[in-house]
This record gives sequence, structure tokens and C-alpha cells, in this order.
Amino acid sequence: MGWSTSWTEILGFATGAVCVWLVARQHIANWPVGIANNVFFIVLFTQAGLYADAGLQIVFIALAAYGWWSWTHGGGPGTTGALPVRRTTRAEWAWLLVAGAVGTAALTLLLDRATDSTVPFWDALTTGLSLMATYGQCRKRLESWWLWIAADLVYIPLYAYKGLYLTSVLYVGFLALCVAGLIGWRRTLVAGDLRKAVGAAA
Repeated sequence: MGWSTSWTEILGFATGAVCVWLVARQHIANWPVGIANNVFFIVLFTQAGLYADAGLQIVFIALAAYGWWSWTHGGGPGTTGALPVRRTTRAEWAWLLVAGAVGTAALTLLLDRATDSTVPFWDALTTGLSLMATYGQCRKRLESWWLWIAADLVYIPLYAYKGLYLTSVLYVGFLALCVAGLIGWRRTLVAGDLRKAVGAAA
């Protein structure tokens, strides 16, 4: 289509698509694939001047290690069962929203004053939303998908504006996969609640 792209962007596209598909299916392999995707995007975003997004990938790698452990150990010391899908509590929402707002404001100021970023607020906003969503993904909170959807709706035009057209298309795919993931995790949650109800009645 006449787009200018690179192998880094192509590999980021491929590993990103596979990662989100695996998350939607609650497959543990999403974590190592996601780490590979983060490495490719560190290089890509640094070259594009999206410094917050590049730095975000380093945080994602650390969170992926935690998420990998959390999914296999149930999220608590001494546990071995798989982590169940749950809803985000009011307390979690409260601190997530405060942390997201403060983080976005601080990062916007930093990018505006310390870098040559042409999109400091939008770069910071997507970083904040992505970190909030990643926390939810690590803890298997259903509402993490809504946060990913919100982030993707900003990412798509942002990457197109920066000339990363293939990555922009990738995030259109991410958006569709996020909707599928939301539906799938909701079904899992409802099924789990139903089993608990049946067990309590018995």
C-alpha cells in the first residue's frame, strides 16, 4: 500500500497480535510472547519519538514476569491453582484512577519539558491507560479489557499520525481482540459464579 515500514514494526505487529489472541484465550504463553513484543516496540517507539511508550515497554516486561507468576500461582503465596477471572473492586478502581490521573499529568509535563515529543499528552495518556489495564490483566480483572479498549481508541490515530501505519492497523486488530477477550472473560466469570451458586445450594 506504499507504506514505509521496517522489520522491527513487522515483528512487533506479529508478536503483538499473537499475544492479545493468547490473552483473550487465557493462555499462559501470552506472557513470553508479550515480552518479545515489548522488546521490538522499545526499538520502534524510540525511533518514532514516542518516548513514554518506549519506556512503558520496560515496565511491561517487569509486569509480565509478575503476571506470569500470578496466573500460574493464583496470585498468593503458597497457592498453586490458576488465577480466576474477577471483577475490579471499588478500592482498586479508586487507586487506579488516582494513580492514572497523577501519572498522566506528571508524564505529560516531563515529556513536554525534557524531550522533543510532539504529542506529550497523548503519549502520556496511553501510557497511563496501558499501565492500569496491565495491572488488571495481571490480576485477571474483567474490566481490564475496557481500559485496553480505551487505550486502543487513542493508540490507533496516534500511531497513524506518527507514520506508524502498520502498527496503527495492528491496534485496530487489538481493539477487535479486546472486545472478544471481554466477552470471553465475562462468560468465564458468569460460569464461575454459576458453579459457586450450585455448590452453595448443594
